[in-house]
Amino acid sequence: MLKFTEPPHIPKNLKIVKRIILGLCMSAISRISAILIVVFLIVGVAVGYFAGSLTAPVTTITKTETRIITLTVTPTPPPTPTPPATPPPTTTPWPRALSIATGGVGGVYYPLGGGFATLISKYIPGVEATAEVTTASVDNLKLIHAKKCDLALVMPDAAYDAYMGKGAFEATGKVAVRTVMALYTNYFHIVTLEGKGIEKIADLKGKRVSLGAPGSGTEYKAIRVFTAAGIDPDKDIVRERLGVRESCDALKDGKIDAFCWSGGLPTAAVLDLATTPGIKIKLIPHAEVLPKLVELYGPIYFKTVIPKGTYPGVDKDVEVTALTNLLVCRADLPDDLVYQIVKITFDHIDELIAVHSVAKEITLKTAVVGSPIPFHDGAIKYFKEKGVWTG
Repeated sequence: MLKFTEPPHIPKNLKIVKRIILGLCMSAISRISAILIVVFLIVGVAVGYFAGSLTAPVTTITKTETRIITLTVTPTPPPTPTPPATPPPTTTPWPRALSIATGGVGGVYYPLGGGFATLISKYIPGVEATAEVTTASVDNLKLIHAKKCDLALVMPDAAYDAYMGKGAFEATGKVAVRTVMALYTNYFHIVTLEGKGIEKIADLKGKRVSLGAPGSGTEYKAIRVFTAAGIDPDKDIVRERLGVRESCDALKDGKIDAFCWSGGLPTAAVLDLATTPGIKIKLIPHAEVLPKLVELYGPIYFKTVIPKGTYPGVDKDVEVTALTNLLVCRADLPDDLVYQIVKITFDHIDELIAVHSVAKEITLKTAVVGSPIPFHDGAIKYFKEKGVWTG
């Protein structure tokens, strides 16, 4: 604090005035000091505030600039979207075992069906196939209907009636069956022996004739052939119902005069009969019934010949009716399984030919011809890939 010393010569009144003035000055100074302190405080606060305000934009600018540089120089790639999960293809599980319905042991169906069973078991992993002895076509298709077999060798006339649910299949109704492939020509044999006086089909009237095993394709076609020839199978002949092996034995033993058989060339049982010492077989031509056969039952049948020399004793070509055998399957078999069955057949056709020579007739071009019922989708896929499907 300031301290003043008064000179002695100043009058008393002046001293009083001076003191008053000094007091006022001191008071003013104090007030000014207080004001200045407040001003300084206000200025300080203001400076701090403005300093903070000035600093914030700099910080913001710095952050903004940093973001811009980062995005421009090293842009962050957008996250890769996760593709939706692809569900596995829905396929029907394959059966582990397949049953192939064939025919009697003396015909072609049984050994050829066994050949198919061997190929499937050998070349399709995890699947075992077996060939079953049956009375052939009609029986086989009824087994397909009952799901007691998976594949079958059949004749197309029986297959068509099964698919349509007519004829022998009126009681079962329509059969869910599809063609896998056409196989080979089925030649209709009417077999007798030299010396029986039988030269043509009309000569069979009044004779004892086996038309084939019950439920067989042979019986099915024999009834049609005899009907087309004007012979009532139930009234004009003594009708027997024997398989090919039993028919051969019965003919050899004189128990019947003739028998019918529909099969490939040569048929083992007929060949055995023809090579029996003292036996000379005769095949009866019957191609003349073809127009009536087609008129009554549709264009399933065609004319062909059994070449001379096919069997011992057959010295000239014999004109007969024929049709194309089919390998068929249940309609509900998986497409990829049927595809594989067709594929391995053509990949290993030589092995099938080694089982029976009729397999030589099985080719890509002929495999798609001759079926009166639809093909299975799995088979169609294979034939399309090979460029032979004309469906």
